[in-house]
Amino acid sequence: MDLRDLDLNLLLVFHEVFRERQISSAAKRLRLTQSAVSNALARLRRSVGDDLFVRTSDGMQPTPYAQRMAGPVAEALLHVERALRPQAAFDPAVSRRRFTLAMTDVGETYFMPRLIDACAAVAPGVALDTVRAGTTDLRAALEAGRVDLAVGAFDDAPEVLVQRRLFRQHFVSLYRRGHALGDGEHTLARLAAARHLRVSSMESPYDGINQALTQAGIAIDAGFSVPHFAAVPYILAGTDLVATVPLKLAERAAGPFGLAYSDSPLPLPVLQTNMFWHRRYHQDEGGRWLRALVAGLFAEPG
Repeated sequence: MDLRDLDLNLLLVFHEVFRERQISSAAKRLRLTQSAVSNALARLRRSVGDDLFVRTSDGMQPTPYAQRMAGPVAEALLHVERALRPQAAFDPAVSRRRFTLAMTDVGETYFMPRLIDACAAVAPGVALDTVRAGTTDLRAALEAGRVDLAVGAFDDAPEVLVQRRLFRQHFVSLYRRGHALGDGEHTLARLAAARHLRVSSMESPYDGINQALTQAGIAIDAGFSVPHFAAVPYILAGTDLVATVPLKLAERAAGPFGLAYSDSPLPLPVLQTNMFWHRRYHQDEGGRWLRALVAGLFAEPG
């Protein structure tokens, strides 16, 4: 028998008749007439080629075929019922769920400290993992549920992802406190005369910033470079190098590393940071809580 030829509603009838041993009792539980149950049972008998039940003085007694069939059918119906059952509400106070977020290294620096503190306060059992956004296929990871939320300035995010803007920020010149750029007007000429630390990330949109600096006559390729932002504050703190970085990174690094920053004299593109998730998990209670937490901590008006 091909399962595609079977009306699966007949298995509900079988399950109730097997449990009740009476057509009338099964009909009441199914909210059907006795004749409808009898007709359904007859159809199932024809499909499986077995009588399934024999009427006796003790009610409808199952055949050996029905006995073998009863357990798997009951288990299958239970799995279907669980699959269709509304999801239980997510309670962050008691949940032990582990969420995975995709972000850049600069994103980890900015987002993770506050997220960790917030989870400690309202969701002590919740765990957060991060994966580097540039080393994973975001669409595939979000679709498969391996990543719950991506946070960053991903210009090339696929349309299948849902997104919400968190904030916009501009780029600044970051340097150690006491650097010559901190005295007087921060002009293009003075920026061009400084020695630069280049962040050689090829990820969009950071690759466009390096192009804009080069086109403005700033020789960022003549000096030193690192492939990511995480090392930038450490290097700037002990040298006279200057780096062009997002404002949020400058704000976070200035105090701990003894740095200062100035608005760039160049009309660089504004960086927009969003959070992204897959449509498949739009109604997931835990995911909705995580997105609300991130938005509450970081979303800015406008």
